[in-house]
Amino acid sequence: MGKAQANKVGTQIEHPSFETVWAALQDVAERQRETDREIKETARITRETAKLIGKLGNRFGGMIEDMVIPGLVAKFRELGFVFTEAYPHAEINDEKNNILTEIDITLKNGDKVMLVEVKSRPTIDDIDEHIERMGKVRAHANRHNDKRTYLGAVAGMAMSKSVKTYALKKGFYVIEPSGEEFYITEPKGEYSPREW
Repeated sequence: MGKAQANKVGTQIEHPSFETVWAALQDVAERQRETDREIKETARITRETAKLIGKLGNRFGGMIEDMVIPGLVAKFRELGFVFTEAYPHAEINDEKNNILTEIDITLKNGDKVMLVEVKSRPTIDDIDEHIERMGKVRAHANRHNDKRTYLGAVAGMAMSKSVKTYALKKGFYVIEPSGEEFYITEPKGEYSPREW
């Protein structure tokens, strides 16, 4: 900004002029505008990426549901359940009573309802959320005088041993791939199926 000139006594510094200060401020302002544009563009790209990942996750979950539903009734029949209805994507939207939830797969008969949560890679938080979901569905059923027993299951393409143990401990049936098919682990022995 200023010029330094050497003389016999030492270095003399010229003070910046209004023009040089104004030019420096204009440069800083332009750089700030450019930084703001870059931040906005990065935020836009991040939002778009999050939307795409969400859509991909939904499609993947739907694909898993479509793969699981056809054989699910037969597999549960092997465990002694005779479900006469099986369908994906049910919702409860009871805003008046604050009961809002989504169910990935529902299996029904006259006495029992099995609610299956489907995740590509279930976590302990997913198990806890399914427990909360089961409570909401039970509350909704009670409001409609539905006396059937509600049971829960968790299906996952890849499930860690700790998550599987946690799900069984919480009383859920665990559905996992096994070769070309899938396998259902029943919460029995040390654990027992939880009823809502």
